Amino acid sequence: MDSGYYAAATAMVARQQALDTIANNLANASTVGYRAEKTVFSSVLADAGYGNNSALDRAINQFGVMGETTLNLSQGALQKTGNELDVAIQGSGYFVVQTANGEAYTRAGNLHIDQNGQLVNATNLPVLGTGGPISVPPGAQITIGKDGTVSALAPGDPASAIAVVDQLKLVKPAAGSLTRGDDGMFRSADNNPVDADPNVTLAPESLEGSNVNPVNAMVSMITNARQFQMQTKMIENADQNDQTANQLLTFS
Repeated sequence: MDSGYYAAATAMVARQQALDTIANNLANASTVGYRAEKTVFSSVLADAGYGNNSALDRAINQFGVMGETTLNLSQGALQKTGNELDVAIQGSGYFVVQTANGEAYTRAGNLHIDQNGQLVNATNLPVLGTGGPISVPPGAQITIGKDGTVSALAPGDPASAIAVVDQLKLVKPAAGSLTRGDDGMFRSADNNPVDADPNVTLAPESLEGSNVNPVNAMVSMITNARQFQMQTKMIENADQNDQTANQLLTFS
């Protein structure tokens, strides 16, 4: 069988995977703190048996496959919201939340107080401070400083009575040391907690938007869709070539 079938088929699979990644990016174009993914292609050389890995073998059997998926770690645009519980990380760094399987890390700082008086993220996971989950006094006015300090002012108290409740645990792990799970959260490779970094700074009353560029993503989607169609055409051409070859063999 013509190895062009395999070359085109592997390219179609890779392009479909790339389309899935782009579609996921577009779906999260409005997700707070989302980091876009980028697909990287690689090639695989296979021996077709025509010779001892000759130039012909390499030319015919160079198959395209999906390589690794990388993250775009550039910062998304910061938007001022005026909400005292909205906070964005400036530069590198992550918030820390508590999950059933240990600590997880996120860029999303759209926080709120749950019914138990705990500071939680948008999916109601407890946000961690220096001593674990952060609890705040009932009805208190909460403010978050640039260094992550969480302060509370009880109803009716003067401004001078504001008290520090805790400080957000902010981390800055080494680049490439975190992996993103299906829940969108990042975790360390060994699932061990990352130490807090006092150099991480925040933008109070602000949120970081997704770093997905919708225009670029749409262009990439169109490009990948057309390349997918080209591979389909290659399979059709290979099939026609085989049919013609079979007819010639029959005549001979």
